[in-house]
Amino acid sequence: MPNPSAISTLGDLRRAIERGEVRRRSVHVEVRDNLIEKLRGGGTLFPGIVGYDETVLPQLVNALLSRHHFILLGLRGQAKTRLLRALVTLLDEFIPVMPGCEINDDPLAPICSACRAQVAEAGDRTPIGWLERDARYVEKLATPDVTIADMIGDIDPIKAARAGLQLSNELTMHYGLLPRANRSIFAINELPDLAGKIQVGLFNILQEGDVQIKGYPVRLPLDVLMAFTANPEDYTARGKIITPLKDRIGSEIRTHYPVSRGDAQVITAQEAWITRQGPGPRTEVPPFVAEVVEEIAFQARQDRRVDKRSGVSQRLPISVMENVISNAERRAIVSGEGVAVPRVTDVYSALPSMTGKFELEYEGELKGAETIARELVRNAVASVAEGYLTHLDPRRVIEWFDLGGSLQLGDTMSADDVLTHARAVQGLVDLATEAGTPKGASAPMLAAGVDFVLEGLYATKKISRSDERGYHASDTPVRRPARESPSLEDEPRIPAGGKKKYYN
Repeated sequence: MPNPSAISTLGDLRRAIERGEVRRRSVHVEVRDNLIEKLRGGGTLFPGIVGYDETVLPQLVNALLSRHHFILLGLRGQAKTRLLRALVTLLDEFIPVMPGCEINDDPLAPICSACRAQVAEAGDRTPIGWLERDARYVEKLATPDVTIADMIGDIDPIKAARAGLQLSNELTMHYGLLPRANRSIFAINELPDLAGKIQVGLFNILQEGDVQIKGYPVRLPLDVLMAFTANPEDYTARGKIITPLKDRIGSEIRTHYPVSRGDAQVITAQEAWITRQGPGPRTEVPPFVAEVVEEIAFQARQDRRVDKRSGVSQRLPISVMENVISNAERRAIVSGEGVAVPRVTDVYSALPSMTGKFELEYEGELKGAETIARELVRNAVASVAEGYLTHLDPRRVIEWFDLGGSLQLGDTMSADDVLTHARAVQGLVDLATEAGTPKGASAPMLAAGVDFVLEGLYATKKISRSDERGYHASDTPVRRPARESPSLEDEPRIPAGGKKKYYN
C-alpha cells in the first residue's frame, strides 16, 4: 500500500499507477481480490463470527467471488449485521478520491459535473484526497418512512437559488445515501420494511449500475456493493421484498442460531460483559452455570409455547449472563467475599432479562411470560444436570430428603453459610465435588457446586423445592433399587426438627 501523503495530486496518482503502487478496480473486484488473498493466507476470514464456518461463510464467500449483490435471511440475533460490517476488512486500506466530493469520485474518472470541471481546469495539478476503509461502509435501517429522496436524492432549490442556477442543472442535486456510498459497501437492514416504491428505486443500481434523480437526464454510474438483511417471517407480517428486486439480488444466504451449546458459549463469552473493572469483586463463572444460561435459549427455541416465527435471539443468554453475574456481585459485596461466583439459583433472579426476549403463542400467553421463563430455566438445568450427574450416585443425598430432611438456602446466603448447611446433608458436598467442582476450590465455587447439585436434583424431579428455597423430599418419589448389605455408616441421618415442605 503506497504512502498517501506522498501522492497528493492527480499527476502523482497517475505515476503511482504506472509503477504498480496503486490499483484501479471496482468495489466488487477489490473485495474479490482481497478475499482471494485472505483465503490463500489461511486464518480467520471474519473475526468474531462463530458457528458459521461450515454453513453461512462458504455461501458468502461464493457470493463475493461471484461479484454478487446478496441478502442475508435469518431471524433476529443471528449476527447478520455483524457479518455485514465485517466485510469492511476486505476493502483496501485507502482509496484516492476527489477532496470534498459528496460521492467519493474517482480522480481518474469523475462522474459528477463539479469534479469533471475541476479536473479539466487543473489537469495533473488537481489535488486528491484519500478515503479510509472504515468510511466506505454505509448502513441504513429500512423503515416505512424512508423516502426516495433519502435513498437516491432530490433537487435542492435552496442550493439552486444561492448559486443562481436553473433547477435542471446537475449542480442543484442533493445526493441521497446511495450516491454517497459510491465506491463503498451499502447495506440495508430489514429490507421488507422499505416501501415498495423505494425498492423500485434500487432496480437500476443492482442491474445497470446507475441512478437517476427526479427524472432529470442525470446518470450516475455508481460503483457500489449492495448487501441486505431480512427476517424471512417479516415478508407477510410487515411487508415484503418485491419480486423484481429479489430477482436482481445475486445470492440469498440463510443464517441460523448456534447449533451447539459450545458455539453459543463462545458467542456469549465474546459479547457479554463478564470481566468487570472497578472496585467490585473478581468474577469467576462456573462452567455448569454458563451451560445453563445457554441452554435456556435452546429450550426456548424448541418450546411450542414460544413463537418460532419471531425466534429467540442470542442476545437472551448474553443479557441473562450479565444479570446472573450482577446478582452474584451483589451477594459477594454484601457478604464481604472477594470473588463473585454465580450460582444456578442466580439465573432465576435474571428473569427480567428473559421475558422481553421471546414472543409467546396463545398457550404461552395464558400462563404468562414469567411462568414460561421459570419453566425454561428448570428444563435447562435438567438438561445440563444430566450431563454432570448421570454417571454419579446421588442416592445418599436423595434418601436424606426422603427420610424427612429439609434444607433451607437463601438467595443472598454467603458461601460459608451455604457450606455449613450443606455439610448437614450426607454426601452432598462430596457429590458437588464429583459433579464438576475442582478439588481445593474456593468456598464460593464449592457453594455454587452444591447449589447446582440441589437444583439439578430438583429439576430432574429427584427432590422438591418450595418457593421459599426449601429443598425436601420429592412429592412423587421414584422407586430405587435397594443397596446390597448396607452398613451402619450408610444409614441416612435425619436432622433434628426436620420438617417436610411442599412445592406450591
